Amino acid sequence: MDAVRVALLREVLAGTEWIQATRRFAGALRGAVVPHGGGLLLVGSAAYEPWHLAAHLDDEAAWSGLPELSPTLVRHRVPGGAPAHLAVGLGRLDAAGRGETLLVVAPGQPGAEVLERVHDARRNGATVLALDGGDRDLHALAHDALAAPPAPPDDAAAGASPDLDLDTVQHLVSAAAGENSLPAPRGRRRFRDRLARLADQLTAPPPPRWYPSAPPAHRN
Repeated sequence: MDAVRVALLREVLAGTEWIQATRRFAGALRGAVVPHGGGLLLVGSAAYEPWHLAAHLDDEAAWSGLPELSPTLVRHRVPGGAPAHLAVGLGRLDAAGRGETLLVVAPGQPGAEVLERVHDARRNGATVLALDGGDRDLHALAHDALAAPPAPPDDAAAGASPDLDLDTVQHLVSAAAGENSLPAPRGRRRFRDRLARLADQLTAPPPPRWYPSAPPAHRN
């Protein structure tokens, strides 16, 4: 586990504003999909595919007893022979409408093609959520958004408190989406259990079925 993730776990223990922010956003996500019985579409940019978040949301859906959290990963490029759950192209967004939720995840600009399809999906009644680096055009279309802080400069002083990155924020959102569906915790045991589960998520690769190709080296 690298310094960013160690710092994250310390912040979880301290209860910083990021925990509140990710829980709020996770609540918006859950509130959008649960009343409609699901219909969660997850899409990134041409350069960034959020399959890792898809895997963790799928895991949280099973763990929390909320199948509505299990997403459909929408991909810019679908290779031949891809399994069904990894073979959904951008054309799926054209059919998005009322009762469905579109979660856009991208560290940079999502691209004109995605924005146009997101605009049409919202106009057709879909709920649009954004988890990104703060793109203005995307946030203008989103019903709710959470922007990860910018990456720290390469020459940041050693030992300085690091910023959270989009990857870590995604972990917190997926964990909170499942956590928020649970009854109020009794004592510190439930909190420690959730903290241990979050630590496991941060250090373990997602289930093999979600790898879009050969499993990449996981960044610990």
